[in-house]
Amino acid sequence: MIDPNLLPVYLTAVIALLLVPGPDMLLIISASISYGRRVGVAASLGNATSGLILTALAATGVSAMIAMSPLALTLLQYVGAAYLLKMSVDTWRASPTDSATLEHQQRMGRHLYKRAVMTNLLNPKALLFFVLFLPQFISQQIQASSSTQLLTLGLLLNLLGLAFNILLVAIVGKLGNAILTNPNVQRYQHKVMAAVFALLAIWLFTQQTL
Repeated sequence: MIDPNLLPVYLTAVIALLLVPGPDMLLIISASISYGRRVGVAASLGNATSGLILTALAATGVSAMIAMSPLALTLLQYVGAAYLLKMSVDTWRASPTDSATLEHQQRMGRHLYKRAVMTNLLNPKALLFFVLFLPQFISQQIQASSSTQLLTLGLLLNLLGLAFNILLVAIVGKLGNAILTNPNVQRYQHKVMAAVFALLAIWLFTQQTL
């Protein structure tokens, strides 16, 4: 449940945040172009899944407890960066395949789904976002508890985020599906995704958590 007086402000803030390019957008766009819309949708669903988990952690107070520990945030940051770096190396070493086949797209879809989930869960910035952003829209003017309001705000955020990402995939994925049969694309698509993961690792490693 959300305070109706705060809802317009919240929706405006969420839309503004969605329009700002970030690591999630980079991953989803890269996956859509490199492997097609099916894989882009899978990455979007992975992003939404991690958002739901972070929402639950925020509503139960777990996120706030972690956020209070600089050591925990720093450890999470380094583990996340190392994980992204490992993904980059593994993707770089992957053999070129015919990405136009349904079997390959399904396999890459599962692959990118899991990686999108882990990338967000190991990102202290994402955890801090849920801790610092959502509570700003908790109201004392309605009967719903803070936890219920946090869950509702988080669910709405993830629903809007998923809708936005699916629209993004529909736009850029059309280009991806058109070029997947190009032999040069098949040769370098894993290299492109490896570079994306490496950039995300560097971005996460260099961020200030507090």
